[in-house]
Amino acid sequence: MDENKYTVSETGPQIEEFLDQTLDNMGFDVDFEIVSGEHTHPDLEDPDLLVKFSGPEVDLLLANKGELLLALEQLTMEALRMPAEHHSRLCFDANDYRLMRIEELRLSAITAAEKVKQTRRPFHFNPMNSRERRIIHLSLRNETDIRSESTGTGPFRQVVVLPVDMPLPEPIRPPRPGPPGRGGPPGRGRQGFPQRRGGRRP
Repeated sequence: MDENKYTVSETGPQIEEFLDQTLDNMGFDVDFEIVSGEHTHPDLEDPDLLVKFSGPEVDLLLANKGELLLALEQLTMEALRMPAEHHSRLCFDANDYRLMRIEELRLSAITAAEKVKQTRRPFHFNPMNSRERRIIHLSLRNETDIRSESTGTGPFRQVVVLPVDMPLPEPIRPPRPGPPGRGGPPGRGRQGFPQRRGGRRP
């Protein structure tokens, strides 16, 4: 990755303002701080900015495989109008969840590769976001007998591991959408040049 496009001094205040409002409206008792990206793994690019969450209710962000943490990260990137190719430059984490997730994905990729070599049948991962798909691809980039491809669209985009000489299979058709659900309220919080409380209970 080339020089940082997003810095604590320039982009940090925008992230802080958005999270302050969002986390406060959600009523979450969490803290956060915004720091320069850290070197998390030799095979992966370092993000420009890392937002670290902590506090009494941080486990709520990590429930269901970090679903809310990832959703909050996505919403923040949309609020900053970050183009898709810059999404790896911002990373949200809590209790080192993302570090453990990277290792989990790497091990899953290696296991899938061995299974494909033995069976010569494609292995389909569950749909995942672009950052996690990239971890799978990077983990397998030195393999010579198998390859990984992304297939599908939108939230149903997934990684397929298959023999190097096998055509990419048709993407699995997504299920028909059910009745629309109701979204929760928006929210508020606080940045972290110094760390500060990011949510008041009503």
